[in-house]
Amino acid sequence: MQQKEQVTTQKRTRTPEQARAALMRLCARAEKCEGDARRLMRGWGLAEEQIREVLARLVRERFIDDARYTEAFVREKLRLSGWGVYKIRAALQRKGIAAGLIDAALGQIDREGMSSRLREQLRRKARTAGGATPRELKAKLIRYGLSLGYEYDSVFDCVSELVKNEEESCDTY
Repeated sequence: MQQKEQVTTQKRTRTPEQARAALMRLCARAEKCEGDARRLMRGWGLAEEQIREVLARLVRERFIDDARYTEAFVREKLRLSGWGVYKIRAALQRKGIAAGLIDAALGQIDREGMSSRLREQLRRKARTAGGATPRELKAKLIRYGLSLGYEYDSVFDCVSELVKNEEESCDTY
């Protein structure tokens, strides 16, 4: 039993060439940023100088491109995850992406599409969020919208419209 514990706690080390080959395979399947690659190589036990050399080669050969990664990340999080601008920006900053690249990628987004996605997400949440009063429902929906990373004004306007429509539809029955 002790022997098995030792095996699972040891780091798997790689040579710079093995790390480069592994990262080339990973990058061929999915976009990776320099920060992701750096974290992986540190986990594999590479020294900082080796990490810089491997990264430089991967960037030169266009396996890693932070601008391309940032644009793909923004598209994915907007369309598939329904995140707002604030949450996307924070996630990219944690990954070590340059502010200029983040601003450029976020500048390309469709604001009208974001607003309709927010409205749909809030509508779905309203069906499952049991609020005893319209005020409680409104508070829950605002917290939810903000947790997705949308701007307060957009969330507030959307929730106000949604709760108002809910109240009107309840009054007509």
